[in-house]
Amino acid sequence: MTHKYIIGIDGGSQSSKVVIFDTDGRVVCEATQPLVPMYTPQPGVAEHPDDDLYDSIVTAARRAMERFPGDTADIVGVGLCTIRCCRALVRRDGTLAEPVQSWMDHRLSKAYEHTNDDVAYVTTTSGYLMGRITGELTDTAANYIGPWPMDVRTWDWLTDQQTFDSFNVGRDMLYRLQMPGDIGGYVNESFSARTGIPQGLPVVHTANDKATEALGAGLHDETTGLVSLGTYITGMIVGKEFIDDPQTYFTNFASEPHRYIYECAGIRRGMWTVSWLRNLVGAEIKQAAADAGVSSEEHLNTLASAVPAGCDGLMCILDWLAPPTQPHRKGMFIGFDERHSYAHMYRAILEGIAFRMKQNMSAMESERGIRVERLIVSGGGSYSDPCMQIFADVFDIPVVRNEVRNAAGLGAAICAAVACGIHPDFDEASKHMVHPTDRFEPNPENVELYAQLRSVSADISAQTDAILERTHRILSEPKGVRSHA
Repeated sequence: MTHKYIIGIDGGSQSSKVVIFDTDGRVVCEATQPLVPMYTPQPGVAEHPDDDLYDSIVTAARRAMERFPGDTADIVGVGLCTIRCCRALVRRDGTLAEPVQSWMDHRLSKAYEHTNDDVAYVTTTSGYLMGRITGELTDTAANYIGPWPMDVRTWDWLTDQQTFDSFNVGRDMLYRLQMPGDIGGYVNESFSARTGIPQGLPVVHTANDKATEALGAGLHDETTGLVSLGTYITGMIVGKEFIDDPQTYFTNFASEPHRYIYECAGIRRGMWTVSWLRNLVGAEIKQAAADAGVSSEEHLNTLASAVPAGCDGLMCILDWLAPPTQPHRKGMFIGFDERHSYAHMYRAILEGIAFRMKQNMSAMESERGIRVERLIVSGGGSYSDPCMQIFADVFDIPVVRNEVRNAAGLGAAICAAVACGIHPDFDEASKHMVHPTDRFEPNPENVELYAQLRSVSADISAQTDAILERTHRILSEPKGVRSHA
């Protein structure tokens, strides 16, 4: 029997990943290319330098194809998933007129302002990359979250002209919308020559990265929740309708037509904080890991497993990137004494993430009137056994991880599998391609301790906000006119 294969492209916030799967959803080979650091020349501006989102995909795709052991003629399609809430300003020829504005850029909170005559189109990262890969100016409707003239119920552009015009984007500047699971175009000669991916392969739309991750993680019913441990950490459950003004969550498009994901408040620069710590004490961690003959990640997880729950009193507040409406917010560790090492700091980050997400997920559950009985954890943090156990203990429910931890890449492959006729629909494709592998049960000894510490963690910001606001006010005033705060 001839094996068939699907390529999943996952353009993330910190790296671009290209994974080649078989039609059962198992990884055949993969490659990752880190993104270059974000360009942040001033507060509120965050751009992906040059053409990094596309170039990194090219590099990762070329490496993945070099590792592919099969016959390229047996690759049936490509699924494309990219980060959401970004803005790409594109020339008439489909290339970038300016660097892509990141989801962390304050300009994304406003309507588009046309200041560059080279800009012919205004689109998302998925539209821009689909154009570069195929030459077709199509985009998935399911990536238009934020300042776009989108009717969230019809998955199409707004028909009310006055409201449409308030977004400052003409219809001739927008790409043609398609649905997740639709073929957006076919691999063009240029992309094929640079990557080795066969020319003419169908390239399939997905949604935004979080929704595609939910599909690839196997999220299907309201009794199961998902925590995505990425640069932006969030919690999700599935939904059937768009909810206009929820208090504790927002409605996101799913990576399946006319389905939705309910997404609770998250953590900006979530797992990025682990990278920050690793870079901060990088030489020491690398040396200790080398001495032990393991990777830096394995070394950190071994040390974290030996740190007691509660980190001997050290707690971490995950606010390394302040929200635009609260610029005074800062990340912090509180409770240091002579016992603490970078292992305590690492575990405190993991506990702080779990505390915040339990609080946010519980608020969403309460508003929805449901109870999550099982939690899936995906993303980079799911590779860590201590992290998985912390989530089980904090949430006090079973926590599972899947065989494929790059759930967004698998979600992209699932969309391609449906579009290319490998599986008849999304549910069947998920059933065949998503494989749970590990289950972590709550440790009763830690459940009550974490419940109490979570309450303390929730109170820390309320106690420190006034101090941080005073500091922010002092440092924000021009030199020479600072008042006594």
